[in-house]
Amino acid sequence: MKRASAGKTARAAQPAPPTPTAEAARVRQGSGVATDPAVLGNLAADPSATVRAALALNPGAPPQANARLAQDPDERVRALLAHKLATLVPCLAAPGQAVLLQSTWDLLATLVEDTAVRVRATIAEVLKDMPQAPAELILRLARDTEITVSEPIIRFSPLLTSADLLALLAEVPASAAAVARRARIDATVSDAIVANADSAAIRTLIENQSAQIREATLDALIARAAGHTDWHAPLVRRPELPPRSACALAEIVATHLLEVLAARADLPSALAGELRVRLAARLAAERAATEPPGDLTMDAAMANARALAAAGGLSEQALILAATQGEARFASALLAVASGQPASVVDRAASLRSAKGLVSLLWKAGYTMRAAPVLQMLLARLSPEAVSR
Repeated sequence: MKRASAGKTARAAQPAPPTPTAEAARVRQGSGVATDPAVLGNLAADPSATVRAALALNPGAPPQANARLAQDPDERVRALLAHKLATLVPCLAAPGQAVLLQSTWDLLATLVEDTAVRVRATIAEVLKDMPQAPAELILRLARDTEITVSEPIIRFSPLLTSADLLALLAEVPASAAAVARRARIDATVSDAIVANADSAAIRTLIENQSAQIREATLDALIARAAGHTDWHAPLVRRPELPPRSACALAEIVATHLLEVLAARADLPSALAGELRVRLAARLAAERAATEPPGDLTMDAAMANARALAAAGGLSEQALILAATQGEARFASALLAVASGQPASVVDRAASLRSAKGLVSLLWKAGYTMRAAPVLQMLLARLSPEAVSR
């Protein structure tokens, strides 16, 4: 009986679990900036993670409490503490903050090494564009193996110099894509990415309109681009494209990108004209591959010719190409649209086997005699000896 009574006494002596009301009171204490520092220090060891989280967010928590929370078993609490300490950085340069400055730096240095990605990422997100951030922490975060931690710092921190970025590319090759996204990187950094990074990072660099890329580097990229079709669109759309680069691109890009290239306003007029001729020739060749001449009705040929004219590709070269490929209806349609005459006028000149009539239509179109021989042989069925040249 005595043992049973002793057991009841022992159970009665155990502390009761905290009630919701008691926990709420401690949360208010932990979040209160006016709470006694000694009380806040004790709350850092509170069994409730909610209470410790409230304390972690409290800007008035004493250094000792923050130091204990930096070792908290719950990574959510450590992440909240990291956010608070990082947001305090701009205030720490004020006079009289030397002690707080050192303790905060020490804790941030500890949290930057935290095993939880969430904690490190929280610090990176707060410090990413902060000019007052400690350079050593920024460099440590930039070298983090987790991209969610390093990328915000690499892309946005004003403290990273070109020398830092070059060192980072050498030490952490996986950082290349993040470096390539950074605004206004200089040509030396671009060269390092092109020399050592993978195809995806190089494409990211080309897409970065603010990145400086030397003309020689651009030429090297275009020379390699035949095997990297995903580079073509960003290369064609680079903000500064030297004429030599434009010419090289015209040889390898798809038709829709050649159209974009030919429409660039910064190219010399002669080069732009040459690119439009190439575009017209390309369109005609593609059309010939998909629409055999015998299957193309005159209405379809006229529709295609008008579409080509609307796209700025109706040129003498396009007419010559259609004629040399034996596309009689399409060549007739091109000549009709270019000369501003009905298709029946071209058809009449052809049916009458009138070399003079066809030449007249060429002059109306503003073309030279280069197209005359092949048109007369195709449309008027004249022998080579009978054509006007």
